[in-house]
Amino acid sequence: MIVMELQVGGQNVSRETIESLRAFEALVKRWNAAINLVSKATLPVLWDRHIVDSAQLFSHLPATAQHWADFGAGGGFPGLVIAILARGAGRDLRVTLVESDARKATFLRQAAQALGLSVVVVNKRIESMESLQADVVSARALAPLDALLEFAAVHLREGGTAIFPKGARHTEELTAARAQWSFDVDTHSSQSEPGAAILIIRNIERAKQN
Repeated sequence: MIVMELQVGGQNVSRETIESLRAFEALVKRWNAAINLVSKATLPVLWDRHIVDSAQLFSHLPATAQHWADFGAGGGFPGLVIAILARGAGRDLRVTLVESDARKATFLRQAAQALGLSVVVVNKRIESMESLQADVVSARALAPLDALLEFAAVHLREGGTAIFPKGARHTEELTAARAQWSFDVDTHSSQSEPGAAILIIRNIERAKQN
């Protein structure tokens, strides 16, 4: 049997994984008329703007990670994309999607069911939750970096990794965040947006005030 491999977001994936991602793309387009999951202006380029943009985060998944938590999961970017890629790669990865908007949380549950994904959807505000003790946390277009680090500090287990895609002003956000936080960061250029970056952040601690 020949297994066809294709690429998405720099990942080699099977045809079955591509089919799952295309099915997810169709679900987002179908629901978007009733719920604003993504900007209508990006619907014609949803594959590149949202799916490929999300898929590139998967390459930064630590080899030993077992639990990925995505904050402000919205339309499932990157959370459901990560769950699809993990299944295709044979990774035993638990994915938790945190979304405070009840309608978007309903979409996430129904999309996961339709795609046969075993994910946990939590319809709560991040600030109101007990620590998830996740190996990885992510958030896409949710809040400034200093606020995201607050969430990460609470919900990451010791030794965990935060993966935050950021736009062209990521350097400014890093400078502002360092006023409140101490952390180690690796910066990777985005494959889908010129000037944007993926920030891989570890060892997050509140900065000592002089």
